[in-house]
Amino acid sequence: MTDAMNDWVAQEEDLVEDEFLLDEQPEEEADFAPRYEPFRYVADRKQSLLRIDKFLIDRMTNVSRNRIQMAAEARCILVNGNPVKSNYRIKPLDVVSIVMSRPRYETEILPEDIPLNIVYEDDDLLVVNKPAGLVVHPGHGNYTGTLVNALAWHLREDPQFDPTDPAVGLVHRIDKDTSGLLVIAKRPEAKTALGLQFFRRTTRRRYMAMVWGILKDENGRIEGNIGRDPHDRLQMTVFPDGEQGKPAVTHYLSRQRLGYVTLVECRLETGRTHQIRVHLKYIGHPVFNDARYGGDRILKGQPFSKYRQFVQRCFEICPRQALHAQTLGFVHPTSGRELFFDSELPADMRQLIDKWNQYVLNNRES
Repeated sequence: MTDAMNDWVAQEEDLVEDEFLLDEQPEEEADFAPRYEPFRYVADRKQSLLRIDKFLIDRMTNVSRNRIQMAAEARCILVNGNPVKSNYRIKPLDVVSIVMSRPRYETEILPEDIPLNIVYEDDDLLVVNKPAGLVVHPGHGNYTGTLVNALAWHLREDPQFDPTDPAVGLVHRIDKDTSGLLVIAKRPEAKTALGLQFFRRTTRRRYMAMVWGILKDENGRIEGNIGRDPHDRLQMTVFPDGEQGKPAVTHYLSRQRLGYVTLVECRLETGRTHQIRVHLKYIGHPVFNDARYGGDRILKGQPFSKYRQFVQRCFEICPRQALHAQTLGFVHPTSGRELFFDSELPADMRQLIDKWNQYVLNNRES
């Protein structure tokens, strides 16, 4: 069991992230992912009372006490099936488990020379600006051509980076057809520390979205539990009564009103599967051209064929949900320095905005 701690994913992505889930792999969606146990130990019948961090460090090599404590804070250490703090005292016959959100990849990760837009890199981590259309990690139907394959190529000379190891790599995820910023950890300690920031909700993340309609309020707060839609397992939905799903809060600010659509800035207070897309649909403003949540239909506007042709052209310009992870901020896991990254809107969303701007201008003049 000496390598077990190196398999930790010390982040609670199933509690934290989720705009961060791949459409193509609903079985791996974070809010419903199984919990994997790379380490399990049953205390002896004669076990004396002992702090769990001391209990674990005595049984594992190459693991710091600080890392164990951070993992406990991120609810990755369980005793008898329940998360415990690092000061919990082990009792006779206690069952100790370390859990993570996914196992090692069972198939070989083939390094592929896929271009990466790297906006920052050092010995501990890198930040990439992912284009729309790129699947984040391998899974059913997508075993090659993913961001993880590209990372395997980019870091192929790094002996400490194993692309199959869940203790390194992606700290969070975004959908295939959402563009924007992602942070990747090169070292287990970096992933533990970064994952804990996502768990504590201290990261700074803002998204830009084009949505249908003009929002009633310039800015606002959307609150409603998000969970699996009981009528469609590929979709998430809001449960306003709070009896199902997990609490979710999204803040929005209208940036530009463009006739029958609005450019909206969104800030995640929590992060659930498809949170932004689900919350915006919930208030009646689906993301433009979001096929999963109804934004790929003409929801606002005029009944004329010329207008329908215009919208169809807009769909062709931006053939995916118009959503971009624009900013990302966090504390560097080694230096303690605050890092903040901002990315431009991708070309398809810029062209979409220009197209609607022109529409508004033409109708103002006519």
